[in-house]
Amino acid sequence: MIIEQIVTNLENMEKEEIEKRHIEKVYLESAYLVKRIQRVKTDHGNEIGIRLKEARDLVAGDVLYMDDKNMIVIDVLSDDLLVIKPRTLNEMGTIAHQLGNRHLPAQFEEDEMLVQYDYLVEELLQDLQIPYKREDRKVKQAFRHIGHSHD
Repeated sequence: MIIEQIVTNLENMEKEEIEKRHIEKVYLESAYLVKRIQRVKTDHGNEIGIRLKEARDLVAGDVLYMDDKNMIVIDVLSDDLLVIKPRTLNEMGTIAHQLGNRHLPAQFEEDEMLVQYDYLVEELLQDLQIPYKREDRKVKQAFRHIGHSHD
């Protein structure tokens, strides 16, 4: 089976519509969410080719296939993250500036900044005395580096 477009996302479906179908999952590392062309295997051992026509990243909950009885859904494996919780706007600005200088991609969930684990960033957070914790957590989308040059 070759998947060329996403059917929908679980977040856009009614609970009853989801529950009446058998769900087969494709577990991906967050880094693979940016790949439009890849071969994957479901948790039932079925191989699927993904070749998305539109330029978009995969997102946790994306439905690759759906009929009246079954659906195949993207799920994301946990990442080793630093979950940063600045106490003040000053701390937020300081750590955002430091991470930006390192071109590290970050994600935000409520009042937390998420970055992939890096021991140098952990040392920086300790030196700056900014609250953080190291945690295995699923993210909905890939950590994407934004193209930038210092011209």
